[in-house]
Amino acid sequence: MAKTPSRIPHQKEPDNGYIKKLIAEGEHQQLDFKFGITDSVKIARSLAAFANTDGGRLLVGVKDNGKIAGVKSEEEFYMIQAASELYTRPQVPFKAKEWQVEGKTVLEIIVPKIPDVLHSAPEKKDKYLIYIRVKDQNIPVNSVWLKANKWKNSGRGIFIKFTEPEKILLNLLETKENITLSHFVKMAGIKSREAENIVAGFVAIGMAAIVFSNTGIVYKLSDDYTEISPEQRLKKIAMFTKK
Repeated sequence: MAKTPSRIPHQKEPDNGYIKKLIAEGEHQQLDFKFGITDSVKIARSLAAFANTDGGRLLVGVKDNGKIAGVKSEEEFYMIQAASELYTRPQVPFKAKEWQVEGKTVLEIIVPKIPDVLHSAPEKKDKYLIYIRVKDQNIPVNSVWLKANKWKNSGRGIFIKFTEPEKILLNLLETKENITLSHFVKMAGIKSREAENIVAGFVAIGMAAIVFSNTGIVYKLSDDYTEISPEQRLKKIAMFTKK
């Protein structure tokens, strides 16, 4: 089991306004504000999402609008410790610092990026999902993301077929701003499982990008492939095509 902090370093706000500078950035992929901690399960999702993406910080005692409200740091700390130890799999480690800013206490929780390991947290009581950080949201990934991530990190190289369904997918990506998996299934006349594997292969080689949002998941041509000609795309695809 990963180690968690047993005590919180107490520090005054440094002269350079460290905490205020962080607040001025606003919430983003590596920074989240929390007025207070009332639910360890929800915080577990934040810990897992930060660890699975680029790491990040929670500033506890800060409202969504950036106003410093302050907290009782020991109580908040133990809620976060419970989130780490009880509700992240495998356990997500973190560091904690307590800052005095404008006479109020702000708790800084620092979560490292943890490569090569995916961390999960509960969506519901017994249903654990892999979360990633997308802008200022914690988003559960889907099977396409999981497959693409597995293939990219397998160390065996990535290869795709380029038969009729793959050609249909490429045409859709080139002509549509974004597409859904169900639309690809319908246009290609294939089953969902096969469509998932094809799209995951395109994501794994960097040709397609997954766009996550709270309203759903769509796929688009990646920026790298958007900036080159159709002929250049085919040459790149050929590098990954099974012989």
